[in-house]
Amino acid sequence: MMMELQHQRLMVLAGQLQLESLISAAPALSQQAVDQEWSYMDFLEHLLHEEKLARHQRKQAMYTRMAAFPAVKTFEEYDFTFATGAPQKQLQSLRSLSFIERNENIVLLGPSGVGKTHLAIAMGYEA
Repeated sequence: MMMELQHQRLMVLAGQLQLESLISAAPALSQQAVDQEWSYMDFLEHLLHEEKLARHQRKQAMYTRMAAFPAVKTFEEYDFTFATGAPQKQLQSLRSLSFIERNENIVLLGPSGVGKTHLAIAMGYEA
């Protein structure tokens, strides 16, 4: 009974602090902490790490929704046989997105149906 009350209070506090992922991760992580004899600091580190990962995933999902891509396209799905004018190695290098770090622009040119939009969307998902 005492543990349930404490758990409820912790969940209320986590909600007030907008630590939504901590709420869902806490029960499993607390059991794992007991089983593996984590220190308090280890337990706290794991909880905060879970929260950070979940926030990153939510942020990525929000950016993807905001981009309003017409379809999900990935580099893995791209058929390189359509891109006869560009070497596969050059197209694969776009996946690293290193042009962004160098503040460079890219232009995808070619006839209809060779996958320019597919590559652009795939780069958007990678970013």
